[in-house]
Amino acid sequence: MAKIVVINGTPSLVSRVNAVIEYAEADLRGHGFEVERINVAELPAEDLIHTRFESEAIVKANGLVAEADAVIVVSPVYKASYTGVLKTFLDLIPEKGLAGKILLPLFMGGSLAHLLTIEYALKPVLSVLGARHILGGVYAVDSQAVRNDQGVVELADELKLRLDSVLAELAEETAHKVERKAGK
Repeated sequence: MAKIVVINGTPSLVSRVNAVIEYAEADLRGHGFEVERINVAELPAEDLIHTRFESEAIVKANGLVAEADAVIVVSPVYKASYTGVLKTFLDLIPEKGLAGKILLPLFMGGSLAHLLTIEYALKPVLSVLGARHILGGVYAVDSQAVRNDQGVVELADELKLRLDSVLAELAEETAHKVERKAGK
């Protein structure tokens, strides 16, 4: 079974970005993929800040990345870039740790003003880590993920359509990759 890992770079586990992650995870599991999530905010802060590669938590998280056929990188946009907590984790991924993996960025920001954050802030770092197959990704704006009166985040239909499209592409590309690897 193909494995996909989600690297959740939001510092808040109640962020609206989590609704996008849950949507993606449900879709991919529905297509038969094994999906794991790394909530970077739950990793030990001392290990992240002091770049403790040997930390048990970091070794385990990097193991999930190493075993994955595809990686989804998710972050809210703060100050025209992805979060600092995400950067600290990316700094702990071994050199060429993303080589041979299919990458899908999913970002959410307050406005379209930071639409190119994926292109200019994230993709260069992913490339340094060996990523060569980076899908276009989705940049959503906050207004496309609204918390209702019951506190549940509802995604706009337009956002769901965009997510469906990139998730279908990710599923197809990952399935082909796994078939090639198996020699089929």
